[in-house]
Amino acid sequence: MIRVLLADDEAMVRAGVRAILTSGGETEVVAEAGDGREAVELARAHRPDVALLDIRMPCLDGLAAAEEIVRTVPGTAVAMLTTFSEQAYVARALGGGATGFLLKSGDPYELIAGVRAVAGGAAFLSPRVARYVIDGLGGSDGRLGREAAARARVAELSPREREVLGLVGTGLSNPEIAARLHLVEGTVKAYVSAVLDRLGVRNRVQAAIVAYEAGLVR
Repeated sequence: MIRVLLADDEAMVRAGVRAILTSGGETEVVAEAGDGREAVELARAHRPDVALLDIRMPCLDGLAAAEEIVRTVPGTAVAMLTTFSEQAYVARALGGGATGFLLKSGDPYELIAGVRAVAGGAAFLSPRVARYVIDGLGGSDGRLGREAAARARVAELSPREREVLGLVGTGLSNPEIAARLHLVEGTVKAYVSAVLDRLGVRNRVQAAIVAYEAGLVR
């Protein structure tokens, strides 16, 4: 059972999201918050598998709440669920440690898949958000410099670490990588931790971006 903390300042939205998440029988909403500060407190108290946060909330916005939860509740994965898909929001969320960014306008099955993915240790971006990220990587003047830097960072990894990074870049979870490489899950977890540390990134989304820039993922 995936345990979820749901934070949104609109009770009707929380009710709708809760109904979607619990419809499949594999997700339980263990706590609900109406503002960011309450979300942080409830995350510390309940230590859910996933904290699903709106961006615009009173007291403490969802982005700041996400950063605080990532910092103080390391066992909880954070995903944003919002109507706002501006690149600045996406960049801050991913830079702050969120591993999911979902849009309220998306398909309900996308919401379920996203929560399942981040709970399993993978990253998940709504297709529209993923397009923003890819366009941002490919469209700026510094693209070639970033690609060269990414290739240099990846070259320092062992062949197995590069293989694991490539699979992280495709969005696979640790169990899925373990099955693909015929390894035990604990070994994959150790490889992923080592890759994040050696690349100097905070989470799987940032690692996936490095994999993309280095040409491991197309």
